Amino acid sequence: MRSRRKSNCGWLFVALLVIQNLCLAAPPATPERTTACGTCHAAQMKTYPATSMGHALESVADGEILKTHKLLTFQDGKYSYRIERQGDQSIYSVSDGEQTLTAPIGWAFGLGAAGQTYVFAKDGEFYESRVSFFSELGGLDLTLGAASVAPKNILQAAGHLMDRQTKARCFGCHATNATQGLDLTLDKMTLGVKCERCHGPTENHLEGLKKGDVKLFAMKKLSQMSTEQMSNYCGQCHRTWEEIALNTNKLGIQNVRFQPYRLTNSKCYDAEDPRISCVACHNPHVEVSRNAADYDSKCQDCHGGGRPGARACKVATSNCSSCHMPKIEIPGSHHKFSDHQIRIVRANEKYPE
Repeated sequence: MRSRRKSNCGWLFVALLVIQNLCLAAPPATPERTTACGTCHAAQMKTYPATSMGHALESVADGEILKTHKLLTFQDGKYSYRIERQGDQSIYSVSDGEQTLTAPIGWAFGLGAAGQTYVFAKDGEFYESRVSFFSELGGLDLTLGAASVAPKNILQAAGHLMDRQTKARCFGCHATNATQGLDLTLDKMTLGVKCERCHGPTENHLEGLKKGDVKLFAMKKLSQMSTEQMSNYCGQCHRTWEEIALNTNKLGIQNVRFQPYRLTNSKCYDAEDPRISCVACHNPHVEVSRNAADYDSKCQDCHGGGRPGARACKVATSNCSSCHMPKIEIPGSHHKFSDHQIRIVRANEKYPE
């Protein structure tokens, strides 16, 4: 098991009656109760709805990529693909010249910098589309991993059959209240990662505010998690160190997408130092910054003399992450991911798994 490096960080009940009145005046709680959350947490609700996480799963009717791309086409060998807009639907079809399979897209997964993948239903089963939209291309290409499997028939050419565990993980990480164990609860699902997906059920919290019941009022304080706990918490979807490290197939360069695993492999990782926590650099309530300079102060918290043994860089004190967290492109992804295994990068070095 992993050797963990060690380091040598209450709710204030103010005007409870006022808060009670605010909650009583809030709109009725929706399944995700985001509107009610915004009554007290206005700052977070001002920025979060526009984030990629907030749109990690979109409806076909509202998804901007599908709405603005009326016709998308792609050719792979004998298979031709089309995604065509028809009213509020996008129709996915694949043809081999003799047979054609057509199905309406059910859900659009992902709204990050890389792109978007689609899920459709056929004969009671869910399939991941064999082609995806890639932002860098502004069009379709094979979904990551699809190129390694040669389809044997038109259905396999259309998409990959999702098993029970895959469905639970995909919907569970891209939506809110979408699963119970390995079972899908799509009737209760709210699209995207909303408040309750990370903070837990809020029904008792809101009811407690109304009644002034302190026990019901309290919610789990994610801000009090240690660096290790936060890494594992985010790793529920972004993959934990254990999940990758204990797998005999560590996926090679593809594991660059799994930030908690990569971060834990960093020499400077400390399971108890909040300066190396996921949320030390990323405020989950705002869109992730892609400007290297925005992270310099975080690096200097340690390498500017704030941590014993953390040496200052001899080259520069700005744009640190552009050198020490290189951007790596997974073949077929059409996107460069920031490698969170912080290190001194040497020319022509082998990718460190």
